[in-house]
Amino acid sequence: MRRPRPWVIVPGIWNSGPDHWQSRWQAERAAGGDPVVRIEPTSWDEPDPDDWAAALTRAVTACTTPPVLVAHSLGVLAVARWLGDPAHAPVAGAFLVAPPDPDAEGFPAAAAGFTPPTVRSDVPVRMVVSDDDPYCSAERARAFAATLGATVLPVGQRGHVNVASGVGGWADGRALLEEFDGSL
Repeated sequence: MRRPRPWVIVPGIWNSGPDHWQSRWQAERAAGGDPVVRIEPTSWDEPDPDDWAAALTRAVTACTTPPVLVAHSLGVLAVARWLGDPAHAPVAGAFLVAPPDPDAEGFPAAAAGFTPPTVRSDVPVRMVVSDDDPYCSAERARAFAATLGATVLPVGQRGHVNVASGVGGWADGRALLEEFDGSL
């Protein structure tokens, strides 16, 4: 039997609190003895894209085998940028949830250095898109996915797929991730 592939958790700005699905999945995975690492940038509150890229590299290289990146919100933009660097460390794939639109009105000024995806990914990518995300229209998220060469996973009306959206532990999302992980 294959040992579970590592996951690298890539939260959005301000990190994900304990009730966020990313934190819950990380805790559940760690409790089960399965490999999981969370990025640790020094700039959670005023995100610096280079700091986040370095944190991603540290987290990925801490894994014994190529992991799946599990990103939410600003973490999606960080992963897209990182995957655009041809020298990035090896990963099995990326599961990207609810990208924010850096060109939208509500985008945090503190994260101004983050930009939309510009390069096709060299690894498999799935992008979860909500129809009513207040931080990115479904149309714009689909355009990001097209740029990355990602398969879109529509989830209906789930807001920003976070605590405020009421998704809780987001069992449906976990099933999507596990299906993706199993296909790699």
